[in-house]
Amino acid sequence: MTQTAPPGPVPTAPQGALPTAPPFTAGTGTAPAPAYPAQGFGPAPGAYGAPPMHQPHGPAWLRSPVGLGKAAAVLLGVVIATDLFAVWADFTMYDVTDRLAGGDYSEAIQRDAEAADSLYTVTGIVQTAALIAAIVVFLVWFQRARVNAEVFNPFGHRMKRGWTCWSWFVPIVNLWFPRRIMVDIWDASSPAGRAPHGLVNGWWTLWIISMVAGRAGYNSYRKAETAEEIRDAAGQVMFADIVDLVAAVLAILVVLRLTRMQDEKAHRGPLPAAA
Repeated sequence: MTQTAPPGPVPTAPQGALPTAPPFTAGTGTAPAPAYPAQGFGPAPGAYGAPPMHQPHGPAWLRSPVGLGKAAAVLLGVVIATDLFAVWADFTMYDVTDRLAGGDYSEAIQRDAEAADSLYTVTGIVQTAALIAAIVVFLVWFQRARVNAEVFNPFGHRMKRGWTCWSWFVPIVNLWFPRRIMVDIWDASSPAGRAPHGLVNGWWTLWIISMVAGRAGYNSYRKAETAEEIRDAAGQVMFADIVDLVAAVLAILVVLRLTRMQDEKAHRGPLPAAA
């Protein structure tokens, strides 16, 4: 049902805010477009007496993603640092097991093997801690970016809002749902209504490769019994860590660019209504 404004005079916007835009046609009725302040992220649609625009995914309002975007980028940088540490540990393990596979069973190599194993354990703990912290902040930022994108374009999203976070954890669908949601947010936040997806596609492709390769390498390492098998597993894990490192770099670029697009779009003033 189309909402209508309450009878009586419509309250005026506070001094310094932009006036309400001219009415637009939406669905079967008409409603004035929401007003937003000239600077910063404004109140929810329907402020200053205007009825809220129909939102197919629920109430949506603009909130700045800048702080969360910077925090996510910093934590992704920590992930990159731990990946570099992991690559060094992978190479150390590969080198030691390669020497063992070649028949070197000296006392020195035994000590090196024990040190490499301890380093591997520490690396795994550090990587896991950094990744969990980055995931938590990234998902909070991702949720905020999605709600902002619904304000920019309420009808440009193929997935329900609830999938924004849960899609990352549901098996099978986590291979493509998050990318689809990201692309819809990307297009809604673009000044032109649609932007090239090359950066998003590159990040997502490398993320999937690192996830699959990392799981395969971990399983191989867990099952390895001989020096040759441990060496080969260490090589697989090293490949996964290198790919994950590059994926994290692209993820930082995605976060910073999308955050900038949303911030700039919100600062331009009143938003056009999406029919």
